[in-house]
Amino acid sequence: MGDEQGSIERCSFNVVHKDVVELVKKKMPGDECLFDLAELFKVFGDTTRVKILFALFTAEMCVCDITALLGLTQSAVSHQLRVLKQARLVKCRKEGKMVYYSLDDEHVKQIFDQGLAHISHK
Repeated sequence: MGDEQGSIERCSFNVVHKDVVELVKKKMPGDECLFDLAELFKVFGDTTRVKILFALFTAEMCVCDITALLGLTQSAVSHQLRVLKQARLVKCRKEGKMVYYSLDDEHVKQIFDQGLAHISHK
């Protein structure tokens, strides 16, 4: 493990623990699955998208609501909502001419909550 300065500890000699390597290899998801997971985490790499997700934890909102909350243009919010929708993190429903956005499912909140717990843990 690394110390608090960020340096990486290394083995002082080279030994491969084949049983551990084989165990992990058997459990490792396929490359396509890991690629999709990496793409999902990239979506969380934008502060505006994280703010939108946080807002949608509390209430279903339309683009106008989100623009007023975040002080962004409708175009900027719509773009970020499109990215979130493609990643299946948010869903929308239409009511007349209004489109309301909400979290896609409970998993999204769990991912977010775990991230918050991790960065808050000292």
